[in-house]
Formats: sequence, C-alpha cells, structure tokens
Amino acid sequence: MTLDLDGPEPLYAQIAAILTARISDGTYPPRRRIPSEAAIVEEFGVSRPTARAAVQVLVERGLVVTVRGKGSYVVDEPPQT
Repeated sequence: MTLDLDGPEPLYAQIAAILTARISDGTYPPRRRIPSEAAIVEEFGVSRPTARAAVQVLVERGLVVTVRGKGSYVVDEPPQT
C-alpha cells in the first residue's frame, strides 16, 4: 500500500488504515508491538506528529494500547466491527 499524497484523506488516516490492515492479517499479532513512531516516520516518510496521530487513531479504535516507555501493542482481542 502506498500513500496518496494528493488525495482528500489525511496522511495519518491512510497510515492508520495500513496499520489496521496489518493487524487484521496477522502481520502484527496480538500482544506484540507495532512499529514505533520513529519506524513509521522512516517507512512512510512522514513527520513525527503524523505518525503519532496515526497511532492515536488505532488507540481510539481499541486496536492497540500504548505503554509509556515501552511502545504500542496490539490488544488481545480487537473489537468486532
């Protein structure tokens, strides 16, 4: 998946959708870390605030939980949509 820089959807939402798909397909299994903000910045070529916003979307959706000083982890059972 690539980012649509000229599309109407914000970059953080596009990144959140990509990370959500990776959680759904098992790339990031339950109770394991997702990439750090720095890794998201590196992979997608975005700013740190954009990466942080993408992770925050996942937290708000109940897909990940952030542990201060350790990172963000996929929850045991993601909510059913």
